[in-house]
Amino acid sequence: MSSVRIFVTGGTFDKEYNELNGELFFKDTHIQEILKLGRCKVDLSVRTLMLVDSLEMTDIDRETIVSSCKQATEDRIVITHGTDTMTTTAKILAENITNKTIVITGAMIPYKFGSSDGLFNLGSALAFAQTLPYGVYVAMNGRYFNWNNVKKNRQTGFFEEI
Repeated sequence: MSSVRIFVTGGTFDKEYNELNGELFFKDTHIQEILKLGRCKVDLSVRTLMLVDSLEMTDIDRETIVSSCKQATEDRIVITHGTDTMTTTAKILAENITNKTIVITGAMIPYKFGSSDGLFNLGSALAFAQTLPYGVYVAMNGRYFNWNNVKKNRQTGFFEEI
């Protein structure tokens, strides 16, 4: 089985809670902690590209993601990303990269809250990245979706096929 590269971009996955003012903020990624908790034995490497809310992600940020995926020696990639604009990033990746399997995932609830879906979504994304053919996918709620056939349902908080 080939190795997997994880690119961290932020999103709710990595947010912390400021108890003094009630705001969410970024300090560092929780990916290594999540992988340890999940007892992950996948051959992988992790690189933090940025820690941003996806609503604040810029075209330059997305260019960084595309460039990093192109330069990665691995052809199996998982990207942690904010859920609000992950489909936008997926579209740009699909338009620029065809020779890799790229799976974008995120969380609706921050990992540090203890009730996060992030651990489940990351585990699913790693499994999908190792088994799906080349292409760009979104992995949420235990399912994978083709990049061009998915949307976030803001009423239910789940991802679904278009």
